Amino acid sequence: MLIKFAVQDFYEDREFKNLSPKTITAYKDILSQFFNFCNEQEVLNVEDVSVNTIKKYLMYCQKRGNNATTTNSKLQRIRAFLNYMIECEVIEKNPAKKIQKAREDIRIDVFNDHHIKQMLNYYRRLKNREHVFHAYRDYSIIITLLGTGLRLSELCSIKWSDINFVQQTMSVFGKNRRKESIPVAEKCIKELSAYKVYCEQFFGQENLNDYVFTNRENKPLTPNAVQNVFKRLAKIMNFRDVRLSSHTFRHTFCQKCIHAGMSTFAIQKLMRHSSIAVTEKYAAMWGNDLREQNEKYNPLNHIDI
Repeated sequence: MLIKFAVQDFYEDREFKNLSPKTITAYKDILSQFFNFCNEQEVLNVEDVSVNTIKKYLMYCQKRGNNATTTNSKLQRIRAFLNYMIECEVIEKNPAKKIQKAREDIRIDVFNDHHIKQMLNYYRRLKNREHVFHAYRDYSIIITLLGTGLRLSELCSIKWSDINFVQQTMSVFGKNRRKESIPVAEKCIKELSAYKVYCEQFFGQENLNDYVFTNRENKPLTPNAVQNVFKRLAKIMNFRDVRLSSHTFRHTFCQKCIHAGMSTFAIQKLMRHSSIAVTEKYAAMWGNDLREQNEKYNPLNHIDI
């Protein structure tokens, strides 16, 4: 079967299985690159894709600057495509199965308290009337991300109706494409409640958008728009030791929970990790930090024995 037709069939199958548009786009980006590479190597049929073909492609990606995490992601997508080809009885074995993932040098950025205070203080100091809306909105975005650990897509999809200010919960349309209810800290709920009052005054109560975070034209923020907010803030803050992004706030939330002694099971539920193994990976990664925190805050430090 021609790779050209096989990948198209694969995309349609992913759409039929109701994968998210973001996931399908990722498949299309990676498999189109792989398809073009195979063409250059004169490998036109799925049956002719070998272990060597895939290894050559991954080496080609490395030479173009892809790190281990990126090449591993590409290998994972190719494996899924070839597994589908086995389901369709086009091939009998998956050549990608024999290829081991590259070892990743994992570095996960998190904000320290100084970073957080600098960002929040910056927005508090913006007093120019035309900047007040953006300052209060972006301030509230940071508070929400730090207080909930939401993903970027989840943040943009929050509606006022998703927040129960009395029960202090939030319904989140998560990565698994289903609504999940999470508890929200009282401090975060109070900040969101005050922000809602401000939005009602700014836009008019009858014009309040269903979505929590909007632009000045009262249209919902897109993930790209929020990313641009953080790009502008990154230039102003000029942090040299940490990447300023929405996902860094999520990692910071996770790290703070671990440092505070929250159970792995509770963190998994709050972060909505599909597997507790993912949460345990973070816990293991920050193990040294936990030892440092223990040395610093252990109750025995303040007792004469």
